[in-house]
Order: sequence, then C-alpha cells, then structure tokens
Amino acid sequence: MTRTVMVRNLVAVAAITIFSVGLSGCDYWPPALQTQIEQLRSELQRTTMEKTQLQNQLASISKVKDDLQAQVDDLSRANRDKSAIINSLQNNLTAAQGRLATSAKVATPKAGAVKPSAKVTQKAPAKKKAPAKSRGAH
Repeated sequence: MTRTVMVRNLVAVAAITIFSVGLSGCDYWPPALQTQIEQLRSELQRTTMEKTQLQNQLASISKVKDDLQAQVDDLSRANRDKSAIINSLQNNLTAAQGRLATSAKVATPKAGAVKPSAKVTQKAPAKKKAPAKSRGAH
C-alpha cells in the first residue's frame, strides 16, 4: 500500500506541476523557435512599412486622378461650348450664303430688266429720228 500511496502522491505532484506550468506559461523557447519568431517579427515590420508606403502612394495617385478627372470635365465642358459656337457659326454662315444667293438671283433679273429698257430707249429715238440711227451704226 505504501507503494500505491507513493504512486498516487507522485501522480498528484506531477499533475499539480503540469497544471501550475500550464497556468503560468513556459518561459523557455528553443533557440530555433526564437530565431523564427524574430524573423517573422522583422518581416511583419517590413510588410507594415511597405503597406504604409503603398497606402501613401495610393492616396497620392488618387489625388492626381481626381485632378486629372476635373481637368477632363473642364475640357469636355469647353469642348461642348466650342461645338455649340461652331454649330451656331455654321448655321449663320449657311443662312448668310442663302441670303447672298437669293440677293444675287434677285439682282440678276433687275440688271437684265434695266439693260433691255436702256436698249429700248436707244432704239425708240432711233426709230423716230433717222440721223440717230446712223449714229448708232457708227
């Protein structure tokens, strides 16, 4: 029985020791594990720095994109305005050409009407007077 009591005591002490180590944590880390932890920490720091740099670049590029988009909007608005002006000028030019063609057509018959009347005036005195006819023949 003493043996069983000793085994029980030994098991109890082992259980308490394992339980207390579990609660307090183990401060021993093997050197290979410590090296790996340090490598992971340095990689995490490097990655965090890269992330910060990329976020700054993204913010800068977004600002440039916004500025360029504003310029595109301004140029598009100016393009629409210039197109409207060009269309207006083309319409005015077409209307002016139409008026010019109309006035040229109207001016041509008036000039033709004036010439025969002038000829008629010259012939009328020639018929009345014989000497006037001979003057017109010279």
